Amino acid sequence: MSNRKYLLNVLLMIVITGLISCTRFRNKTETDGDNEILPEDIVEMRDDQIKLAGIETGAVEMRFINTTLNVNGKVAVAPQNMATVCAPLGGFIINTSLLPGNAVSKGQVLAIIENQEFIDIQKNYMEAKDKLEFAEAEFIRHTDLYKEDVYSKQNLQQVTADYRSLKAQVTALEQKLALIGIDPSTLREDNISRTVTLRSPISGYIKTVNVNIGKFVSATDVLFEIINTDKLLLELTLFEKDMSKVSNGQKLRFYINDETEEHDAVIYQTARSVEADKTYRVYAQVIQKCNHVIPGMYVNAVIETSGEKVTALPDEAIVSFDDKNYIFVFERNKEEDGKPFTEYRIVEVKKNITDGIYSSVTLPEGFNIDTTKVVLKGAYNLLCAMKNAGEMAC
Repeated sequence: MSNRKYLLNVLLMIVITGLISCTRFRNKTETDGDNEILPEDIVEMRDDQIKLAGIETGAVEMRFINTTLNVNGKVAVAPQNMATVCAPLGGFIINTSLLPGNAVSKGQVLAIIENQEFIDIQKNYMEAKDKLEFAEAEFIRHTDLYKEDVYSKQNLQQVTADYRSLKAQVTALEQKLALIGIDPSTLREDNISRTVTLRSPISGYIKTVNVNIGKFVSATDVLFEIINTDKLLLELTLFEKDMSKVSNGQKLRFYINDETEEHDAVIYQTARSVEADKTYRVYAQVIQKCNHVIPGMYVNAVIETSGEKVTALPDEAIVSFDDKNYIFVFERNKEEDGKPFTEYRIVEVKKNITDGIYSSVTLPEGFNIDTTKVVLKGAYNLLCAMKNAGEMAC
């Protein structure tokens, strides 16, 4: 395979050398009789040379140039997919078996907590509930007696106030029991417990465990952190100058840990303010579930961007020399000594953004894109033919 590649390279050099030798004489001919001196920006070729060099002409196009924007960021999760678990009333941890990385489902027991206050809340609830039943019966009885003018309005008001106070007390204790994980509807005099179970509010995996058996925890202590990785986000950092290049719905590719595996995401939100360091945040939704991608990882992302329609040419139509970019355009067909020739003029242009296939170009003033034919293929061979080996290495 290497010998074949070597032979192809040698053949290409022979072709280019032939082109140079065939055109160099015409470019360097001094004025002598009927001989023609060609301008420095013109190169001419016979039909057989054009065919050998693979020269093809066409028009400048107006097209969208898709470019890419390389940015950095990290993997994150939305607030609704991340949970911090605390014990509302605190207590002693008497049982837990979870470690960071363990998968948990919503409602699964994370730990069992013991606290004497749990007993007091349940006892107070049962007592208040019994008193409420009596107060409700008294309220109904006194209401009926008041309607029959047997009972005074003042006594009815007192009974009503007591009934409503107890009702509020029972409701408050029900909410307190629900807060610590006890269902009031299942509570009886014979099943009062000194422990409660701490359950997972979401499905996911355990990120942090800050408990052990026998440890006392308060209501403000973070016991567990749980993350749901089914819907991951990317938090990307862009510079202020690139704000206009991104918008909601744009697709991007990202990589983690210098891996070659490519993952896809879609931008769904951009920040509305710029940070002090002149950067701003862009958030993207990871499309498919990605193995080994977890929150906190740093990522390299490539955002596909597009702009307005611009004048564009294939990259192979643009040649470079002395840090400048040029194209060749068809100048004219002519005949000398009965032989047809074609002249091409070299034109300096400014090369702008590229998508790897086409590049946008800034053309010189007065350039008519509707009538001018540009060399789309073979421009490199024309450049080599125009310059001899002593002036330029092609």
